[in-house]
Amino acid sequence: MAICVCLLVLSTPGWAQSTALSTLSVDMAADPVKSPAAQTGNTTGRPRFPSLYFTNYLSSISSHANSRPYWASAEGETAEMEEEPSILLNNDIVAFYGHPNSKNMGILGRHPIEELDLMLRNLAVEYAAANGGRGIRRAFYLIFGTVWPEGEIGIINEALLTRWIQYGLEHDILIFIDHQIGRYDPVSSLKRMLPWLRYSNVHLALDPEWRTTKPMKEIGSITADELNEVQRVMEDYMVENSIPGERLLIVHQFNWRMITNRDQVKSDFERVRLVHCADGFGAPSVKRESYAYNAQAQNMPIKGFKLFYNSGLAGAGYDQPLLSPADVYALNPRPYVIMYQ
Repeated sequence: MAICVCLLVLSTPGWAQSTALSTLSVDMAADPVKSPAAQTGNTTGRPRFPSLYFTNYLSSISSHANSRPYWASAEGETAEMEEEPSILLNNDIVAFYGHPNSKNMGILGRHPIEELDLMLRNLAVEYAAANGGRGIRRAFYLIFGTVWPEGEIGIINEALLTRWIQYGLEHDILIFIDHQIGRYDPVSSLKRMLPWLRYSNVHLALDPEWRTTKPMKEIGSITADELNEVQRVMEDYMVENSIPGERLLIVHQFNWRMITNRDQVKSDFERVRLVHCADGFGAPSVKRESYAYNAQAQNMPIKGFKLFYNSGLAGAGYDQPLLSPADVYALNPRPYVIMYQ
């Protein structure tokens, strides 16, 4: 499945790379995960988020307001200015990855949703103790489109996905839905997921590893132009359908070929926050070297990191040993989205 060599980043396939990323923020009064410092500001003085990619949006709102100093804002304008800032400004995201109907594809398929909720809450507490006062948002990261032989795609059952989204809304958990692309192009794959953005807790992801007609035999890829177009289409959809705020778009990489012309990827869209996630399983040295390769792409400054539990399933790769939350935060640059398969 996934890559297990230092050159894994450069050559080895990572077949066990799906890590579900759903998110939950815990009530501050009832849970230590969401701390007062995370709500009001960073007490450490360290920058918590690549500021340029957050402040562009706020600056545009502020400039608009300052250009009309003698006007009283209408109700709609006030609502726009009070729009929720970036999720990642004050919070990290910790997610469980997988498909609810498959024990082989990640932790989400190995436990009931209520049990996963408790397990994820406990994991979030561990991360909250290690992240210097930032909040933690929990997430479930579901495989929306699963690649089949010949690159065909199986789409998750609509009723099943709706149940997970509704559970997330009721328990303050983010939902990521991930398309493996297969034989199709990235934009049409993205468009299959866009209608789900009507739910306020839903975010999107693409996994270029599986953009192939020969899954498990070759590693797929996406071009920088395709990834830029995906972001443009996603942002246009949000504007046209009056979807407020921003949404995250995660793209996975553990091998050089998975994103071609990587230095040309844009990450300055106002409504789409691109997260560049390091995938692949292995020993700690392999994990760090894979992450260091992704860190070279400074044009995608918001990083994610994926870890693999030992599922006990025959042939399934895993991290040995599993990095601790402190180890994860010691990565440079530190990741903002952490998922577990």
